[in-house]
Amino acid sequence: MTNLINDAFMQVKELVMKAMGELVADGTFPAEPVPAFNAEIPADPKNGDISTNAAMVSAKPFRNNPRKIAESIVSKIRLDGTFFEKCEVAGPGFINFFYSQDWYAEVVLAVLEQKGKYGETDMGAGKSVLVEFVSANPTGPMHIGNARGGAIGDCLSSVLEKAGYKVAREFYVNDAGNQIEKFKTSLEVRYLQLYKPETELPEDAYQGQDIIEHAKAFSEIYGDKYVNTDREERRQALCDFALPKNIQTLHDDLGKYRIQYDKWFNESSLHNDGSVQRVIEKLKESGYTYEQDGALWFKSSEFGDEKDRVLVRDNGVPTYFVPDIAYHYNKLVTRGFDKAIDILGADHHGYIARIKASMSALGVDADRLDIVIMQMVNLVRNGEKYKLSKRSGKAITLSTLLDEIPIDAARFFFNLREPNSHFDFDLDLAVSQTSQNPVYYVQYAHARICSVMKKMTDAEIEVKTLGREELRVLAAPEEQEIIKHLATLPNVINDAARAYDPAKVTKYVVDLATLYHKFYNNCRIMGEEENLMQARLSLSLAVKQVIKNILDMFKITCPESM
Repeated sequence: MTNLINDAFMQVKELVMKAMGELVADGTFPAEPVPAFNAEIPADPKNGDISTNAAMVSAKPFRNNPRKIAESIVSKIRLDGTFFEKCEVAGPGFINFFYSQDWYAEVVLAVLEQKGKYGETDMGAGKSVLVEFVSANPTGPMHIGNARGGAIGDCLSSVLEKAGYKVAREFYVNDAGNQIEKFKTSLEVRYLQLYKPETELPEDAYQGQDIIEHAKAFSEIYGDKYVNTDREERRQALCDFALPKNIQTLHDDLGKYRIQYDKWFNESSLHNDGSVQRVIEKLKESGYTYEQDGALWFKSSEFGDEKDRVLVRDNGVPTYFVPDIAYHYNKLVTRGFDKAIDILGADHHGYIARIKASMSALGVDADRLDIVIMQMVNLVRNGEKYKLSKRSGKAITLSTLLDEIPIDAARFFFNLREPNSHFDFDLDLAVSQTSQNPVYYVQYAHARICSVMKKMTDAEIEVKTLGREELRVLAAPEEQEIIKHLATLPNVINDAARAYDPAKVTKYVVDLATLYHKFYNNCRIMGEEENLMQARLSLSLAVKQVIKNILDMFKITCPESM
């Protein structure tokens, strides 16, 4: 995997260490160990492309002025055959290195040669990751929070794949527990109301129009057959009718959103195969449970949770926490993923300590489970926030959102901010075709390059494949800015994978589009002398390739004309 930034950093350290060794050998410096030193990209390009503090941290062991140490080091450095054309001393003793034209040429060549693989790394090679996201209750339609979770989870999965991990995407179907009981009650009441209008809907029942429609559809098939039957039979019949339809809608809506899961994991399977009961027994054996007031408690406070948690109520029914424990045990032990990542809403913040505590109690390394907390989304139209009530069933759903705005915009916008930041989703901006719309702006850069290539074809100008020597002419500041940005992509992928933050990649591609538009406006392509025109065409193709790599990774279209 090519990473010319990292290669350059390594070369700086090797050059400095070699120079220091020579200075010790000739008696200029005392034979003392060289302290650890940094090499970094300076904030101001005037201070070089890579700067090191090696001389400054060596002042004490070498018993000399940092500036003099730096000058001595530079006097010994030979740059022939390296990525650098010069190095110089600055300020109190920094040593600044400047890239050679060969380095810039190598970056462009790397992109054009590796094509769709450029940016891939091996950071996660040999490691498997299960990313669980959305996992909306199948009792109703997905809401705007699920829309954000879907984009973050799917794009994070893609980033991890680019970083070399073997990734599986999973949806956890909550088809058991209290929410299903409430779903049954809601369906039952709406069904009975068709024949007994006086039947009252409990306050905590689901209020949505979808429940009414399910009841009507059930009635159209079965009529009043279930009005006077056993209550549990009626409730189960309604649930068996409606739940598969809801789950299919989840499949359909997420498919429309370009999300494909490797597995839909049913909570009910954990009850049916005995996993829930087995995890209770394992926790008992661990010594981290106790009985109080007829209930079984987990000593989660011993692992840093704010209080102990009930596992089994005094009526013998496990709490929702137990299947969650069984599910995570299944991920990390039964199926053996190296890492499990959950994308959860902000209301789950308190959940982290207790689920990690349960893993520790079961002898599983809790660091193998990571939870990404995702903040709420505010929808904005005409500069004002939508005021929507979930209770009344009028909250905007994923489906209605995708009817209003392009899927490209939804997937891109939800990854404009890190997951744990609040986000205002501007519906007007998402549909606008202006440079203010970030996804349009990036797609336009891609289309603009396609247009440049079409003009070349129309003018019967052959676009040539160039080598390093021919690409050395890319010396304008706008060109070098772009090339340095292209070179950082592997590190951006690694940073995004490490931080579980796809927004780092989204920001990267917006910045790349900005740099290309600046280059396009300041550097002529067609009509320039042949060698420079061809080099600029190669640079344009490299930018086009990287934009495509990122948009493809995020399942966003790459238009060739706009």
